This record gives sequence, C-alpha cells and structure tokens, in this order.
Amino acid sequence: MSLENVQRYFADFGISQRIIVLPESSATVALAAAALHTQPERIAKSLTFAVAEKPVLIVMAGDARIANPKFKAQFKVKAHMLARDQVEPLIGQPVGGVCPFAVKTGVAVYLDESLRRFETVFPAAGSTNSAIELTLPELEQYSHAQGWIDIAKTA
Repeated sequence: MSLENVQRYFADFGISQRIIVLPESSATVALAAAALHTQPERIAKSLTFAVAEKPVLIVMAGDARIANPKFKAQFKVKAHMLARDQVEPLIGQPVGGVCPFAVKTGVAVYLDESLRRFETVFPAAGSTNSAIELTLPELEQYSHAQGWIDIAKTA
C-alpha cells in the first residue's frame, strides 16, 4: 500500500515512472546499494524518532550515524528512535521502506547535511524493494522538508 501511495504522490509531479521497483530487497543500506549498483553512502536512509511525542523523520547519507550531542542540540531532547511496531502506524510506511514522501500528516521531515556531498541520492519509495534517484533540490522539494540540519557523524 505504501508503494502505491508514493506512486500516486509522484504521479502528481509527473515522475512516478522514475520509481525503481526491484526484484530483490532494498530494506537496508547494504541491500539497497547492492540492488541499485551504487555506493552505500548514496542511499538516503530515513530514520524515525519521537520528539516531544511527535514523529520526526530524518533523511541522511547511508554511511552517516546520529551524533547524539548534535541531535540533542537540534531538538532539545535525547535521540529516541521509534520502536519498530510504531513506525508504520505513525509514519505510514513499513520499516525498510520508509521514505520522506507521502508520509502521514504531522510527520516533520528534515534532511541531514551528510547528503550534501552527492549530486543524486536514492531514498526508498515506500516499500522494502523500491527506490527513486533524486537530485538534492528534488529531494528537498518532494519531501517538503522543514529544512537542512547537521546531526550526523560519518563513518
């Protein structure tokens, strides 16, 4: 259902045909990189957190990790990821397919600076076997991000 929601969402922009549906899983950074024949760092992974009891989705480079002090400085709380069973009900997409498009109302989306070193990145497209290649301006536009933040440490 989530892939279909993302396809409908992108149809409004005339780019639904750019969604890549893969024959294999892309549910992790490593699997997505292998399936898409790209470097793991170019996978735009979506991490979900609870901030003041509201869902927050942060898109960052595949090789980046949360820097807890930076997260706390940005959001004024300690980083607390959503439990696996909370993700789909709160975000609207399954774990392994979470992306910043066609999310439920009330989900705040942020893009991490770790992505800025790439011309294009590959976020998921709502399922555990889909992705779309986007430029950073496209990612910003289609995600309706609240803005760019710097909360990552790279490997």
